[in-house]
Amino acid sequence: MTRMDDLVLATPHENGVVEVILNRPDKMNALTVPLIESLVATAERVGRERTTRAIVLRGAGRAFCAGIDVTRFAELESDSQGTPGRLTRRTHGTSNLFQRAATVWADLPIPVIAAVHGVAFGGGLQIALGADIRLVAPGTKLSVMEIKWGIVPDMAGMVLMRRLVRPDAARELALTGRIVEAAEAAGLGLATRVVDDPAAEALRLAGEIAGKNPHAVRAAKRLFELATHANDAAVLVAESVEQDRLIGSPAQREAMAANLEKRAPVFADPEDL
Repeated sequence: MTRMDDLVLATPHENGVVEVILNRPDKMNALTVPLIESLVATAERVGRERTTRAIVLRGAGRAFCAGIDVTRFAELESDSQGTPGRLTRRTHGTSNLFQRAATVWADLPIPVIAAVHGVAFGGGLQIALGADIRLVAPGTKLSVMEIKWGIVPDMAGMVLMRRLVRPDAARELALTGRIVEAAEAAGLGLATRVVDDPAAEALRLAGEIAGKNPHAVRAAKRLFELATHANDAAVLVAESVEQDRLIGSPAQREAMAANLEKRAPVFADPEDL
């Protein structure tokens, strides 16, 4: 049996790229409370390390994530102390534990790329929607599946879908549980693009991003997150604030020099976490 610490793996690569892997392949990475707890803890630990510059999020085996493990649904009805009604308790800022498994990726200061294959159903899809970029294999099946089990999307799906999917399309997906394949998912906004090998392409893309000025990368992510809820005036001011910090900084000067000298830049790990 897989130990709790094995439910989510963190595999470091060159240049500060880390793979975070859902590791319950015999169950298509179906979600249980221990897996969700491990996923949140791993994301918060890896994402806050100074040396991490990009994360690739994927599932082991033949699927990204099949959603809630319905054979252990009772486990999701109460917490480890057996107290019902835990869902309304805000245990992670504005989120509960289950929502945090999706919202944590947006809150991290670095880019997160989800490599999605096989299926991404229900909570699995909502976790993927929390990533900055979603690369999806041809033939992958995606569904906002909760209605099938008589429930609603509650792992931040409503917040995340409104950023990505037209309101009427989101309603159709949530009210029917309809399964869509990769190409349609990209058209709807559930996927960024369809690629033959999402894991390989995600690592390549993460490596490319990791080679950029890490201060500028973090600043861009902050601006994109702000832009999801702030008004235009606030975002325009924030752009100027971020740019003032970047222009003339050691890392920005190194980016300029490397481009002019046609060499790879060398950046120190950021101090501002």
